Amino acid sequence: MQSPRPDHNACRAAIADLQQSLPGLVETGEGICRQHAHTLTWIECQPPDAVVFARSTVDVVEVVRIAARHRVPIIPFGAGTSLEGHVNAPLGGISLDLSRMSEILRVDTGDLDCTVEAGCPRGKLNAYLRDTGLFFPVDPGTEEATIGGMASTRASGTTAVRYGTMRDNVVAVKAVMANGEVIDTASRARKSSAGYDLTRLLVGAEGTLGIITEVTLRLRGVPERVVATVAAFPTLEAACNTTMAAMAMGLGLARIELLDPVVLGAVNAHSGLSLAEVPTLFIEFHGAGAAVEEEAAMFAELADGEGALSLAAAADETERRKLWKARHDALWAVREAWPGRTPLITDVCVPISRLAECVRETEADIEASGLIAPIVGHVGDGNFHAIVMHEPGDPAERGRIAAFSSRLAERAIAMEGTCTGEHGIGQGKMNYLRMELGAGVDVMACIKQALDPDGIFNPGKIISRC
Repeated sequence: MQSPRPDHNACRAAIADLQQSLPGLVETGEGICRQHAHTLTWIECQPPDAVVFARSTVDVVEVVRIAARHRVPIIPFGAGTSLEGHVNAPLGGISLDLSRMSEILRVDTGDLDCTVEAGCPRGKLNAYLRDTGLFFPVDPGTEEATIGGMASTRASGTTAVRYGTMRDNVVAVKAVMANGEVIDTASRARKSSAGYDLTRLLVGAEGTLGIITEVTLRLRGVPERVVATVAAFPTLEAACNTTMAAMAMGLGLARIELLDPVVLGAVNAHSGLSLAEVPTLFIEFHGAGAAVEEEAAMFAELADGEGALSLAAAADETERRKLWKARHDALWAVREAWPGRTPLITDVCVPISRLAECVRETEADIEASGLIAPIVGHVGDGNFHAIVMHEPGDPAERGRIAAFSSRLAERAIAMEGTCTGEHGIGQGKMNYLRMELGAGVDVMACIKQALDPDGIFNPGKIISRC
């Protein structure tokens, strides 16, 4: 499907109409446009022609109506924390910033759900829920990520091993379609057999099929007991094997994160830790009373069986929080360790039975390629990341990185996995989608054509060609 670049006259006319219809909400300055296209990765910044700050679903409908009339692209924007160029505007057009739509509309403690506007940050939601005994569990590693953006990229994170991804935690969405119609994808019922699953169609669509303006979410009870443990291993494979054994045993793991020696050295320096710089798992158990301690003890036995070098529980809540902050700050720690280099981040996910093999082969590939590429991962569901540190201005290294990234994606797909466990396809992984899904991509193209025939919703992402 080809999305033609609109001519400058069309963009100018659309912007003029938007300024008249939504006075004070349209910005065209170069700086603010570039801020709405940064990608935190190697992908070139491709700014929009204008940014519109929507305040409501009604505003979004108006933006869609005007953009559709002029056939000008719309690129939804939440916090800009996605990693595969989702917010870029390769054809120009309008960045639709939803950050002012940040209200928590409803919390139902009896039904364990809530409804929020798409621009609501996850940190704001959990702060609001703090006194209710409930929380929203999906944790992509930043408090700033918006719920709408998380839904659009089908985000997950450190807690997915227990609580699932956004796919599992979104009950319904309100969305504006390309014809300006507003739809609700489902009721609040916890299960339904009524028709096609429109919720899951839009969750993960990266804004290419409709613009999500409200999200209804599942909430969970705050666990009675939380125990965090750090386990050090002689090899990455031993850490992965322990993870697989723990999952097979059905232990109540809420988080199980892998850090390789390279990233751990950076994390120690950045976060003031003094952990041994060997393959390490950060683990957390959620549950009730003594059962959590029993599961932690069973995990310790599994780790010992794989030759664990050490196993230590966080002494208190302060230490537990420090550990997880260190894990979430891993990217910034790596950037600090190699100043002047740019992190190029990629992720894959494989069936957990293939995890140790995939990590082992990737580790060997990094060494053979002569790259600096720490490995971290949400290994309880087979998902891991390589943070490749690139020296700007070194085209030979850039070529080696591109080749490594391709081999990693192809390796995961060959192991019946995916080229992206949680970052999404965006611009960065379009080349691998057909390799992974085959003719399924043609079905996706038919859906895109049916729902967005003029190709105005986030063109150049997932399957669009531009």
